[in-house]
Amino acid sequence: MQAVQLHGFGGPEVLHIGEVPDLQPGVGELKVRVMATALNRADLLQRKGGYPPPPGASEILGLEMAGVVMEIGDGVEKWRLGERVCALLPGGGYAQEVILPAGMAMRLPDNLSFVQGAALPEVFLTAYLNAFELGGLHSGDTVLVHAGASGVGTAAIQLIREAGGTVLVTAGSAVKLERCRQLGAIAGWNYNEGSFVDWVKVQTEGRGVNMILDFIGAPYFNQNLHALAVDGRLIIIGTLGGSKVPEVDLGRLLFRRLQVIGTALRSRSVETKLDLVRKFSAFALPRFSDGRLQAVVDRVFDWRDVAEAHRYMEQNQNVGKIVLQISR
Repeated sequence: MQAVQLHGFGGPEVLHIGEVPDLQPGVGELKVRVMATALNRADLLQRKGGYPPPPGASEILGLEMAGVVMEIGDGVEKWRLGERVCALLPGGGYAQEVILPAGMAMRLPDNLSFVQGAALPEVFLTAYLNAFELGGLHSGDTVLVHAGASGVGTAAIQLIREAGGTVLVTAGSAVKLERCRQLGAIAGWNYNEGSFVDWVKVQTEGRGVNMILDFIGAPYFNQNLHALAVDGRLIIIGTLGGSKVPEVDLGRLLFRRLQVIGTALRSRSVETKLDLVRKFSAFALPRFSDGRLQAVVDRVFDWRDVAEAHRYMEQNQNVGKIVLQISR
């Protein structure tokens, strides 16, 4: 089969399509013909040599896919040949075929295309894990979502909305903020205009937000602490702006009973991911089927243009997911 490979580590120019060995499903596994996959920030880091895959995972880039079941391993009863699925992967999505545990596959709703299905698993499972499982989201909570127009951001807005929460967002342009409002955010702040703390206080009548989903890291850390309500939870999903905070007032954490939670999805155990997929599927798949949730796709590239797709993501202009179409 063919897959995207790396000529060493570096810029998008190291990406190329080449031949790799065919795959065979083991006990409890599915072999899926990949129709589409999607880009994630982790792919850019791995391409540069800064984010190696977990032990035992494929060296091929790609953390999600949508496709068609083409082979079924022993012990699998739920799935049939030809069924449409989408799934989170530890790696290997930039390829014509993937192997995955059968329990990781989610049935792709009939109203979603493979392109939309490829845009679903990683961002929605990440958002669900952090807001629901780690953040303990309750109906009535107010949540600040940074990078609201990103893939995870657009997923988080919708999931929080569906769970009865109120969403505030930050983003870098009026266009991005308007798209966030269309998805369910009640208000947005352009981070190019400075600190968001006073704006959050105005939006919450001085209380602060119950939860923050943060992808930026160090530059926002102290602002986040000042924007949280008593008993607030800060979920650190990424460190796009840096990882080292020079000074932290621990007294504020104690006085306001704040929680700071670090998270990563890719490195979690298969068993944890299987449980996450079950819970997410029960909550979200019916909502995708009836249109309450949508996979937000910014742009679709043919996978032969994978280097161009990576360059486009690095420009940080996308609203939602960037998808690679592998087969039609």
